[in-house]
Amino acid sequence: MIWRFGLFALLVWILGFVWFAGWLPGPAPMERTDAVIVPTGSAGRIARGLDVVRTDSADTLLVTGVDPEVKPGEFAAEFKVSDEIMECCVTLGFAATDTRGNAEETREWVEAHGIKSLRLVTSDWHMRRAAVELRRELPDDVKLIKDAVRNEPSLWMLFVEYHKWLVSLTVGPLFS
Repeated sequence: MIWRFGLFALLVWILGFVWFAGWLPGPAPMERTDAVIVPTGSAGRIARGLDVVRTDSADTLLVTGVDPEVKPGEFAAEFKVSDEIMECCVTLGFAATDTRGNAEETREWVEAHGIKSLRLVTSDWHMRRAAVELRRELPDDVKLIKDAVRNEPSLWMLFVEYHKWLVSLTVGPLFS
């Protein structure tokens, strides 16, 4: 009986991983939101977030998890952001050091700015876990659009992220 349960659990785990790795989320259409949130990390995230603001699909952008040593001028130069856009529309968040911290920093920012709709821009392989953590922190009345940036993660990266996502879904609520 125990071996059957173990075999069943292994099959569920394997099928879950195949689904997780084989069907990564994709980009979302440009639907207007109050704001866009971008956790720092792999390439393409910040550029996509800035595109959302530049196309007037969101009023403001929070980049969460920025290294405390990064200065706004350095950020602007790196991503070719005009002074006007930096001043009106970009907030650099320095408090977060991980995905859960990104969600907490975002919640505080959303509440402080009265945000009611939010576009989450992150990597395709990171989207599921980031969305779980963010949804756990955000008020229920905040609309969340998931906008994944295509990457080419390694099998190992997907394997690790799959397990982090499983922990976030199952054990994560116990620590919230």
